[in-house]
Amino acid sequence: MRFLDLLGVAPELRNYRVYIHETGDGEAAVRWWAEAVDVPPNRFRPTSFKKHNPRTVRRNVGDRYRGCLAVSVRGSRDLYWYVEGLVAGMTGEAPGDSGVGLS
Repeated sequence: MRFLDLLGVAPELRNYRVYIHETGDGEAAVRWWAEAVDVPPNRFRPTSFKKHNPRTVRRNVGDRYRGCLAVSVRGSRDLYWYVEGLVAGMTGEAPGDSGVGLS
């Protein structure tokens, strides 16, 4: 969030979504993340639930499991190119050669 602030990305261009296992509490996770990033819960896109695989032994369970927050930026093509240029400048590589992006 601070990085987006530093880049001047307006808060209204940011989209939020919680990814969580279907055994988790999606509503509680959205409330927790909304408070953590200081954004109203109604600004969140629908929660994405991952199907449970009973063969997997998960450690991220219980009341403290809050899933993962994804933040995306609407119309971020130019922002992407700007950040790719920053990374290329820091690594001394040409944009597209650094393994960053799809170029």
